[in-house]
Parts: sequence; C-alpha cells; structure tokens
Amino acid sequence: MPQYKAPIRDFQFLLQDYLKIEQYKSVPGFADCGPELMTPVLDEAAKLCEEVLFPLNQSGDKQGLRYDNGRVIMPDGFKEAYDTYVNGGWPSFTCDPEYGGQGLPEVLNMPLMEMVCSSNLSFGLTPGLSHGAYNAIMLHANDELKKKYAPKIVSGHWSGVMCLTEPQAGTDLGLIRTKAEANTDGSYALTGGKIFISSGEHELTENIIHLVLARLPGAPAGIKGISLFISPKFLVDDNGKIGERNKIRCEGVEHKMGLHASPTCVMQYDGATAWLVGEPHKGMRAMFTMMNAARLYVGVQGLGVAEIAYQNALAYARDRVQMRAVTGAKFPDKPADPIIVHADVRRMLLTMRAFCEGGRALALEMALMNDLAHRHPDAEMREQADDFVQLITPITKSYLTDGGFDMANLAVQVHGGYGYIKEYGVEQYVRDARITMIYEGTNSIQALDLVGRKLPYRTGRYLRAFFHPVDAFITKHKDNAEMQEFIKPLSKHVEYLQKGTIWLAMNGLSNPDDAAGGAVEYQKLFAHVLLAYIWARQAAIAQEKLKASGDKEFFEAKITTARFYMQKILPSTISLLSSLTAGSKSMMQAHL
Repeated sequence: MPQYKAPIRDFQFLLQDYLKIEQYKSVPGFADCGPELMTPVLDEAAKLCEEVLFPLNQSGDKQGLRYDNGRVIMPDGFKEAYDTYVNGGWPSFTCDPEYGGQGLPEVLNMPLMEMVCSSNLSFGLTPGLSHGAYNAIMLHANDELKKKYAPKIVSGHWSGVMCLTEPQAGTDLGLIRTKAEANTDGSYALTGGKIFISSGEHELTENIIHLVLARLPGAPAGIKGISLFISPKFLVDDNGKIGERNKIRCEGVEHKMGLHASPTCVMQYDGATAWLVGEPHKGMRAMFTMMNAARLYVGVQGLGVAEIAYQNALAYARDRVQMRAVTGAKFPDKPADPIIVHADVRRMLLTMRAFCEGGRALALEMALMNDLAHRHPDAEMREQADDFVQLITPITKSYLTDGGFDMANLAVQVHGGYGYIKEYGVEQYVRDARITMIYEGTNSIQALDLVGRKLPYRTGRYLRAFFHPVDAFITKHKDNAEMQEFIKPLSKHVEYLQKGTIWLAMNGLSNPDDAAGGAVEYQKLFAHVLLAYIWARQAAIAQEKLKASGDKEFFEAKITTARFYMQKILPSTISLLSSLTAGSKSMMQAHL
C-alpha cells in the first residue's frame, strides 16, 4: 500500500530561508506571513491531505465515476472530502477579502496545492480550476458579475470551469464554432459543444460557473473574433439565489488513461443563458489570465505526483532485499541487502529527490513572483517580477510536468515487477501524471511560446530577469572556496545556455524551422540551467546554516543533493545544445 507524508520541513526551509518571505511584510497580504501563521497553515494542510484526501486516492481510481443521464456521480467519499476542504476555508485562502477571501499570498497557498496533488490529484482539479475561474472573473468581469458569482466561488460552495476545447479546436482555439447571440435583456444565448472539460459536471458544489469561449455574429476570423462568456449551470437571480437549470448538459464523460476520479466532460450548450465577460472579441486575453495561472498549477500537479512517487520508491528501496552490494554485504544479518545499497537504485532515488526539492523551490519562487507582480506597491518591482513570471512560466509548466511523469516512471522501475501491480500504487502515478504534459498547452506549445514570444520580447528584456541575477550570484560567490563545486559548473552551463540563445536568435530569423525544431531542446536546456542556479543557491544557504543550525542532517542532505545535480543531471545540457545547434534540416527534409 502507498504512503504519503507532507514535506513540511522542506516547505519551511524554502519559505523562511530560501525566499525569506518575511522581508515582504510591506506588501499587501504578507504582513502576517511569519512562522506564527506559516506553521499552523502547513500543519493543517498536511493533516487534510494525509488524513482526508490521500485515503481516497486509490479507491477513487478503482471505483471511478458514474455517468447517469446528464449526472456525474463522484466516487465514494469525495463529496464529504470536498465539504471538509470548504469548511476549512481553503478555497478562500488567497482571494480578495471584499468577496469573502482571506487575502493571503499565493506563495503560502502553493504548499497546499502541492500536498493536494500528491495526496489526490483527481480531487485537486476541481478547486484548482475554480481558482482560475475566480482570477478571470476578478480581472475581466464587470462589478455586477463579480458580486453575483465571486463570493460563492471564493467560499467554495460554487465551482468554476474553463470551457475552451472543441473537437476541431484544441491548441488552435481560432477554430472554435460555439456561437453567442444577443438576447433582448442584455444576456446572450450560447449554442455549441465543448469537449475535455475537467469538472464540467459533478455534484460536489451547488452550482458550476462555466467560462466559455464563443463567437459573436460577424466576429473576425481566428482568435481575434473570440469572446468570453459566463454561464452558470443553474441561473442566479439578483439576490444570489439559485433558480432553474440553465440549458447546459453533460453528454458524457471520457474514459481516460488516468485521473479516473476526475470528470472530463462532453458539454452541450443549447441556447444557454450567458453574459459577456470583458469586451467583445477580447476573450483570449481574459482566458490567458486563467491559463497562465493554470500553467503554474499544472506544473505543481507534476511536482506533487513526483513527490509521492519518490516517497514510495524510497520506502520500498529501504525495505526490499535483493542481492548483495557489489563491494560486499552491507547487512550481513539479512539474507540479502536492501536494494537501496545498489548504485543505480541510488541514482534513481537521488534523481527523484533533486527533481522534487529543486522543482519545489521553483514553484514557490514562481508563486512569490506572481504575488509581487500583482501586489508590490512599487511599479518597478512589479515589472521586474512580471518579467520573470512571463519568461519562466512555460519552463515551469514543461519542466515540472515532464519531470513528474519521468519520476513516476522511475518509481515503477525502483519497485521492479511490483511497480506494475496496482496494489503498490505507483502505476497510478504514471497514468495520472501523463495528461499534465498535454493540457493547458502541450509542452511543445510551451516551448514555442518561450522561443517565439518570450525570447524576442523587446529585444530580450525578459531574459535579463534571469541572466542578471544569475550573473550577480556567480560574482558574489566566485571567490568562495566552499562554493566552487557549484559555481564552476553553473558558470559553464550558463555559457552553454547563452550560446543556445544566440544561436536561436541568429538562425531562427532566417529559418523559422530552426527555431521551432529546436524549441523543446532549448526549453529543456534552459530548465536544467535554471535548476542549477536554484540548487547552487540552496547549497549556499545550507553551508551557512550548517555553521549555526543544529539541523545537520537536513542541510547536509541539501548539499549532497546539490552536488548530485551538478555532477549527474546538469551535464545533459551539453547534448541538448549539440542537438539544438544541429538545426532542423534532417527533420524537415525527411520523407514521412
């Protein structure tokens, strides 16, 4: 049977020592973000995930959903778990106090999101999507719509969903056909069908608020003619009271490789009453508000799966005995040594640990930068933080979801044949993680966004948000003898990243296929160097803490993992750079 224990100590280290969030007390929402708030929040979140959500993960996967004439029946225990989640106030954590929220920063919410994704990813999709819908409504809807819908989404009594995809329109949303026609009362009638709508129908909440992309009559072709509409499952009167069922129907649920306890719905809108969000034909701008935030959360889904996969692989490796260590018996009192003594098992486990702890630092830093980009009182600081977010978002989504799937596969490998058996649980993590590399923009699309939009933006302005602080860090530590094993490889591989960036800039202009064909390799190259920077920073902090702290085991493990990353993972950038600079000719001229 699988197990899960929330990584509280690592969260504390990252929030207090790595990000030092107490330095932002002057930023709205951060005033109380010290240990006296952080500790009970982390403890209560861990209790919810370990004791309520995690026990439903395997049973939910096994039982799955049931579709019954438009209804979606969730697995046993999910409704009660959702009510516990709501009663704990978790949906309102980062929301505006004017609408019933607690106003706390996203960086404090991110540990909860990871824990939820580790303990029960299928459960986590519904509150995650609701938060995205809330963000879009708050940034783009008028005050009337905000007052009508935001408070109940904030409380968690209503949920929200994104309704983008159609059978002929996935990545290319310019092909959508759902139409919206004006009614005489200022509302609109939506007609059309949507597919792959996560949490599009269920009975966890009293109402489901659909944010739907559709076209107005005479709208321009392509994405320039798309508008965003809000359409509730049940109509709501001016006093916020739920009325009759809207003309929205779930026509079925998909039978999927993973996420068996999360409804992925086929939705039909037959003249459903809706209201315009924002301006006509500006729907993509509003939808990207949801998608940009969602891409970080999807990245955390990969991270969450990786963490629980690692925990179970580590526990199994400590317990399973097979053969003797090649240097002689390590446990002579046993019939064989635990497999954790074997070099390749240790390689896999350390790869997983380096990914989880490095990825966790990345996710929390991205959440902090998102907070600062929206909340910091200084305009220059907001711009600097936003530049970092814009550049690193596609890297975060792709790196954490690629890695989540890879780490789940490593967990199966550590388990050997037992990893292929459902009882041990890790095969579910492989199945659940796979979709994260696809939805909210495939990882190939993230790479095209990085290379095609982010790199050339204002002659490389976004790039400075990464290269400048890295250069400053290297300069600060270049004469520190203890840091040389981290600074030297970081410096070398930053140079490789710069070479790849220059090559793309020069060759991508003359041959767009070179940019498109090398985008994924460049994105991975960037991610590896970014994580090297993150691990070097963690190592520097750990070295200082070792001189003053009693938590010797924790900080020594940080340094050991940083060393492993630099020596065993970072060198893959060399082959990525070689492949990138080989160009696209062999791909584009091949007969397929």
